[in-house]
Amino acid sequence: MAKPLDALFFDIDDTLFSTSVFADKARRAAVDAMLNAGLRIDRETCKRELDEVIDEFSSNYGSHFDKVVHRLPTEATAGLNPAIIVAAGVVAYHETKWREFKVYDDVYEVLRWLSGTDLVRGIISLGLTVKQAEKVIRLKIYEFLTPSAIFFTDQIGINKPNPKLYLRAIEESNLDPSRVMYVGDNPLNDIDPCNEIGMITVRNRRSGRHAQIDGRTTPDHEIKDFYELRTILQQEYGIDDSTPTGG
Repeated sequence: MAKPLDALFFDIDDTLFSTSVFADKARRAAVDAMLNAGLRIDRETCKRELDEVIDEFSSNYGSHFDKVVHRLPTEATAGLNPAIIVAAGVVAYHETKWREFKVYDDVYEVLRWLSGTDLVRGIISLGLTVKQAEKVIRLKIYEFLTPSAIFFTDQIGINKPNPKLYLRAIEESNLDPSRVMYVGDNPLNDIDPCNEIGMITVRNRRSGRHAQIDGRTTPDHEIKDFYELRTILQQEYGIDDSTPTGG
């Protein structure tokens, strides 16, 4: 007998696309552009300084490249306008974003398949509202989501791993936690709090910095890609894009 399921919510970073791989490509492109603009420092030193700035000030800090230039020896920018060096890094970073920013092919295919069902399809994502909303649009997945089921921690004012975040999303969507699935990559932020409130949990162990971390609790399912998720939905929950859901 198929298990009841009314909704799926997804994390974004390292779940729908490889945040780690994208960030590394964008940062390396930015460093190369700064060097090409005249910055006198070796590539690995510059990349290491950028990584340190991001670790120290967080990925949401707005002046990473300014801070890098400020921290380098003065001879690295002697005779140069530092603003040009910074601009070169910013432009290269954003050009990489435009070029590389996309979901995995299987994610796109399965989200499109899910959009043919009656399931609520939502997002519960950690991060600044404007950045996470931009990701939803840039990744070209908004058309497959339920518009009222998109939640960002910054916007709600509750951060992961507080279970209240997930409860708020579920309550606003008029759902029963036991009939809601959450798919995420971080066992501490995504799996443990959802298990605590009785949701169905799916750990995406495909890639990313949390792939080798274990949480306090065990997910209901573990996947390496969204094709595996689709198989679980079909075989265990009876989901079919031609059949109404929520039995």
